[in-house]
Amino acid sequence: MRAYPRIRFMGSKYRLAPRLAEVFASLPPGPAIDAFSGSGVVAYTLKASGREVLANDMLVFTSTLAEALVANADEQLTDADVARICSPSRDGRDFIASTFDGLYFPPSDHAFLDSAWSHIDELEGAKRALALSALCLAAAQKQPRGVFTVTTPRYDDGRRQLRMSLQELFVEAVGRCNAAVIPGRARARCGDVFDVNEPAAVAYLDPPYAPPRDDTCYVKRYHFLEGLATYWRGQEIMWETRTRKLAKRHTPFASKRTAPDALDRLFDHFRAADALVVSYGSNAAISGDELEALIGRHRRSVERIELEHRYAFGTHATAQRRAATEYVFVGR
Repeated sequence: MRAYPRIRFMGSKYRLAPRLAEVFASLPPGPAIDAFSGSGVVAYTLKASGREVLANDMLVFTSTLAEALVANADEQLTDADVARICSPSRDGRDFIASTFDGLYFPPSDHAFLDSAWSHIDELEGAKRALALSALCLAAAQKQPRGVFTVTTPRYDDGRRQLRMSLQELFVEAVGRCNAAVIPGRARARCGDVFDVNEPAAVAYLDPPYAPPRDDTCYVKRYHFLEGLATYWRGQEIMWETRTRKLAKRHTPFASKRTAPDALDRLFDHFRAADALVVSYGSNAAISGDELEALIGRHRRSVERIELEHRYAFGTHATAQRRAATEYVFVGR
């Protein structure tokens, strides 16, 4: 689990993965589903424990991470692959350089992303997913706080990655991705959670947490990575926005008005699983008691585990205010 590449991702369970591994070990053996796989670290944890895993997420870039690092059992990028991706452009494309000129990264970094994509377009399968994952990891590392809601350097915290080129960060990221590849049976898919219909001993559910204020729109925060994973093909760019955002995608889990019904439907959808493991935060609009009651509608027994957690990087005052209790409910 320590080998899994870390990415600054809203709601990531990287720090909680060891504790979740203990929970999974207490449950019936058999295949598992990570229905909202996000950064992929929990699906990877399930795979590392010996379970067959299905990782699902609605975002392309997170599903690509799962394809490269969870579903992939033995493929790696070679030095020759990396040299080719880092070589001059195959076709002179400049979509990223022209679309994001003056935003996020220097012109040389944008040119590298265009050039890298010209070679990645010739890759297939796990190698393609690995290369795109490394590109996304590099871009997330160089963007302060890892989100693409701002275009200025005001959050520059002095990390060395902010001084490195994206090509240098890409090469480092390839090494981390290659090192994380482990044998085992796993699959990755990109789609709506209610289209997942697989038998499972364990269904792990980590839906977006409906906040009291603001929102949990992952597309708003990670639109550049979502576009980068697809070269913006099939994506709707909001050209009128300064940040070149992608159109928002509705999810009923993100609103305190629609979340209770959506969660009730979710727990019913996975009623055939031997056990449900549900993650949720105490700083959400839905209380732990409400969530426990919803799970209890579909399970004979519900155990609540409370873990102290902080959904932020850093030690600044805002980060400290984001300290919360992570609820882990186990429904049998």
